[in-house]
Amino acid sequence: MNVLNRKATYDDLMKVPEHLVAEIVDGELFTSPRPGSRHSYTTTGLSSLLLEKFNKGRGGPGGWWFLIEPELHLGREVFVPDIAGWRKQRMPFIPNIAAFTLAPDWICETVSVQTANLDRNRKLPRYAKFGIDHAWLVDPSTRSLEVYRLEPQLLALIAKHEGAAIVRAEPFEAAEIDLGELWVVEP
Repeated sequence: MNVLNRKATYDDLMKVPEHLVAEIVDGELFTSPRPGSRHSYTTTGLSSLLLEKFNKGRGGPGGWWFLIEPELHLGREVFVPDIAGWRKQRMPFIPNIAAFTLAPDWICETVSVQTANLDRNRKLPRYAKFGIDHAWLVDPSTRSLEVYRLEPQLLALIAKHEGAAIVRAEPFEAAEIDLGELWVVEP
């Protein structure tokens, strides 16, 4: 939710209590609660699958770095995507820094009721502005994955997968991802 009626600064962001995630999107300060257990389970599972195949090269080609909740300083904006990935060609090593100014090649937002509007309607257009090539929106409640590719001026939806599908999704089409591994199993 937007908490200021003026352009936000990094000082404003630093005053937000630690139990909240704070971001500056298009000059506005937004806060949201820390992720719930299903959100965390899905994000952890996806990052683990990607790390094995696309970072370590086990069952996939390697060539990527992945970070959970990195702080991105892009222009005057501050984003905290659930997962971000950089091709090793563009970022040969992970620098020891608190915030990244190099835009990632891919981001993933694990949406929730509290964050869906911000992720979909505010952040995706801003990610496009900063040239992020691909974005995924993963929704644990609907068990779905939306895949976006940068087209001129916007991240366009190119695929939607649901349930326990086994997919090859851009930019990670070189290896299969079993979406069924991402969802909490009901008792």
